[in-house]
Amino acid sequence: MHGTPGYHDDKAKVLARLKRIEGQVRGLQRMVDEETYCIDVLTQLAATTKALQSVGLHLLEEHLQHCVAGAAADGERTDELVSEATRAVERLLRT
Repeated sequence: MHGTPGYHDDKAKVLARLKRIEGQVRGLQRMVDEETYCIDVLTQLAATTKALQSVGLHLLEEHLQHCVAGAAADGERTDELVSEATRAVERLLRT
């Protein structure tokens, strides 16, 4: 249906970044459990959010370079893919 994802060649790198973020989330849970000062928790939360956004931007870039550029080169459903990418950007901006 959608074919190979744009991040296919980068899959190990993306997974490693997500595992680090998972560790950050566990750290947040531990901080709350230990009743860490609110500002310190918020600081870590902001860092975790930024890390997730970074992964999202990386995936979006891979999508644009792989899927959208490939479709444009082949003369296929470019408008649909650009609209899809635009909606993904909108979702990222809302976070």
